[in-house]
Amino acid sequence: MELQPLVALLVGIALIIVLIIRTRVGAFLALLLAGLAVGLISGLPLGETIDAITTGFGNTLAAIGIVIGLGVMIGKLLEVSGGADSLAQAFIRAFGRNREQWAMTGTGAVVSVPVFCDSGYVIMHPLARSLARTSGRSFVMLALALGAGMTITHHMVPPTPGPLAVAGILDVDLGRLIIAGLLISIPMVPAVALYAKWMGPKLDSEVDPDVRHRVDHGEPPETTVGGGGTATQQEVQVQAPNALRAFMPLLVPLVLIVGNTVTEAVAPEAAFAEYAGFFGDPVVALIIGTLIAIYALLPSATGFKQVQKWLGDGAAAAGLIILITGAGGALGEVLRESGVGDALAEAVLDMPIPAYIIPFLVATLVRFAQGSGTVAMITGASLTAPLLPGLGLDPLVAALGVTIGSIFFSYFNDSYFWVVTKFTGLEGTAALKGWSGITTVLWAVGFVCLSIAALIL
Repeated sequence: MELQPLVALLVGIALIIVLIIRTRVGAFLALLLAGLAVGLISGLPLGETIDAITTGFGNTLAAIGIVIGLGVMIGKLLEVSGGADSLAQAFIRAFGRNREQWAMTGTGAVVSVPVFCDSGYVIMHPLARSLARTSGRSFVMLALALGAGMTITHHMVPPTPGPLAVAGILDVDLGRLIIAGLLISIPMVPAVALYAKWMGPKLDSEVDPDVRHRVDHGEPPETTVGGGGTATQQEVQVQAPNALRAFMPLLVPLVLIVGNTVTEAVAPEAAFAEYAGFFGDPVVALIIGTLIAIYALLPSATGFKQVQKWLGDGAAAAGLIILITGAGGALGEVLRESGVGDALAEAVLDMPIPAYIIPFLVATLVRFAQGSGTVAMITGASLTAPLLPGLGLDPLVAALGVTIGSIFFSYFNDSYFWVVTKFTGLEGTAALKGWSGITTVLWAVGFVCLSIAALIL
């Protein structure tokens, strides 16, 4: 590999990591500045560098921006309507007594498909407290199972923003990614439940006394929700929809998108293929899901202004993720136009490791360096996209490598680490054993699944 492209790439990666960790700049500006640096250092003319950034930004958001916004709106309505809590209660009834850790893992996995981990955990963690108090089961076990269940689908299953962004940047069919993400999530669920059952009781004695008091004696659940807004207790609990209604805004879009993928694979010339393609387009499917959420989850007496406020809060929450996604696409375009991607691909092809490990390692390193799983996914996909032609790798395998790699070892630089550990009352070594340990187990199980997928696809 020539020295100049290598220097450009290393400076770009270093800028992303340093700016996110050590400055106030944040991921959006860090990715844009890295794109400028890569273009200039690689020798790409100034005008072409700017053109590559704007082109990559626009093309990426054209593919995925609307979908991210709609997905976050659905999540917001699930939060404020009480639908997320209804889903949790249904899972607990389904799994039965002495299987509470399985119920909490399943609850987290379902709720986190449309809802950000942070806000979802804030809404749902009182359930772990009340369940521990009424069942006598380990509180830490239940709390870890809930949080890690959310981690699974947050990283693996669109319409969560990270996987959506990866699909857009790597040009992966969304239906295929949903199916593959769901399949890989299946072995991750028992891994979470078993680790939580093993480690949770060992850490119960380490729980902060104030948190332990709330677990033992109870208190009204917190009402602050993530995603840009604060709901009152009345807003969260009034006329909560049953589990079936709560599931519809998630299930219908997923069925439509996957149905289109199946139709394209088995009956592309069928008379109904055009309609399957229209209704299975992610934009149309999520518009339908949002309409279902508005009219099926919220009481008919809910005022117009209140609904608009909730939708506005959801859109505000989506804004930064959309900008970061677009900036990731801009960086990827600069890497392509400058020739850095081609040069790196040539060097990677000479490395004695399978091609599918490359996107997995890139996302793993970025996750460890700066903490955010979503940023790790977007950055990993952006750095991987220019390599795909040279690697001869199925884009779906590359996307799975990025999403799985981004799960690695959540610790102090990850905001979700603090959400889970603070609400669980764990600090220091106990927090690392509990939360960092369970996310690393997920990462390892995911790598095994990725290796199998690479053999099949």
